[in-house]
Amino acid sequence: MKIAFASPGTPKSGILAVTVAADRALGALGRDLDQKTGGLLTRAMEQGRFKGKAEEVLNLVAPTGLDISRLLLVGIGAPGEFDGNGANNAGAAAWAAAQNTGEADLAVALDAHDGLTGDAGELAAEVAFGAVLRSYRFDKYRTTLSDDKKPSIKKVTVQTDAAKAAKKVWEKLEKVADGIFVTRDVVSEPPNVIYPETLADRCVDLSKLGLEVEVLDEKKMKKLNMGALLGVGQGSVRPPRLVIMKWNGGAKDEAPVAFVGKGITFDTGGISIKPAANMDEMKWDMGGSGTVIGLMAVLAGRKAKVNAIGVVALAENMPDGNAQRPGDIVTTMSGQTIEVLNTDAEGRLVLADALWYTQDQFKPKFMVDLATLTGAIIVSLGNEHAGLFSNDDDLAAKLTEAGLKTGEKLWRLPLSPAYDKDIDSDVADVKNIGRPMNAGSIIGAQFLQRFVNKVPWAHLDIAGTAWAKADKGMVPKGATAFGVRLLDKLVATHYEG
Repeated sequence: MKIAFASPGTPKSGILAVTVAADRALGALGRDLDQKTGGLLTRAMEQGRFKGKAEEVLNLVAPTGLDISRLLLVGIGAPGEFDGNGANNAGAAAWAAAQNTGEADLAVALDAHDGLTGDAGELAAEVAFGAVLRSYRFDKYRTTLSDDKKPSIKKVTVQTDAAKAAKKVWEKLEKVADGIFVTRDVVSEPPNVIYPETLADRCVDLSKLGLEVEVLDEKKMKKLNMGALLGVGQGSVRPPRLVIMKWNGGAKDEAPVAFVGKGITFDTGGISIKPAANMDEMKWDMGGSGTVIGLMAVLAGRKAKVNAIGVVALAENMPDGNAQRPGDIVTTMSGQTIEVLNTDAEGRLVLADALWYTQDQFKPKFMVDLATLTGAIIVSLGNEHAGLFSNDDDLAAKLTEAGLKTGEKLWRLPLSPAYDKDIDSDVADVKNIGRPMNAGSIIGAQFLQRFVNKVPWAHLDIAGTAWAKADKGMVPKGATAFGVRLLDKLVATHYEG
């Protein structure tokens, strides 16, 4: 979809979306159109119970005298509270209302409202960003979809008095959108298409952006004693992989920032097999790795001035005759041994080796891992927040701040030696589960903490936020790419030279 920026005005064709603030407050262009149409906009809002609340949309057939086919009124809420997130949602709402009208062009007028604050160029670019992200569709395998069910909008023009500044901001945001689409694509793919070897190939493809990509196969992982990662994958005919992506955009000798992703490309639960209902959803148990892959694409795409490492641990958890058994003991790269009591608690196993490898090989400033780790986090936080666990208050605060700015919200949960006792094993150094129905998400994080070696670290449990059951804001139903924007904001705000 093409994005453009232009000065405010009524287009000669297509659809025009006009922003409306709370209490039906029209901006300059809206007031002009209302006057030209004899108060049509005011009457339509009153009769349609339209208040101008954020993301509220009123879809009107354009009145006689206007060249456009439709007029959309898009609510932005209180002008003083209209920020980047609000602009994202306004763009997404306009696109969603226009997508199936048959028109090819949509203009969104970011009107001049009394009390509207913030940089006009940035807000306009964020409107475009929201429209683009909402436009994502995964139609790769839909061969009989009729044209009238496909989105018709091909171009979005955001109207603003700061068009030149908006275009400059958009140049970077477009790279973020590209990376988000990389994540959504790989997470949306079916498990017969994306498995450890093919997902590793997708990572290698990103070398065209300037990333250095290395893939560790079984032989190399055995030499590194990655018994936990290898154990998870031993029941599948598709062997595991560890992929390392490097972006060298900072000073030559500066320590990198590091991101680690759980990449279970399909999770049956192994011998501790899951119920059949909804097991198809376990194709997105690699959502953490998908986010890391998309983030590395963003950093390379926008030429971020930082050294960054992305590590993804890829395995398929299957229950064949060679599968890992409950009761097995595996030895990790760290030398610590793990008693595997439940093969469906496998994400923490692959991350144990990946986290140790990352801190041991690269000596990063910090590590952030992302994983669809526990169903318990959905019980705790639903789909609104991801769980945040950290051994470093400063890193946790920066992540929380970035989450609020991007709308990818985090909620910090505790770590404590008291919880750690639940995973002490009688026969090994640690066991991979604690007591039933007892702080499952915290126990998972406590387990991971044993493999970070006191490096500043945060664990994001994204099980409730990696996949959307319905359209919401600028996230369409399906893979969300949760964490890409958040972590890019973290890097841009605090770690770029």
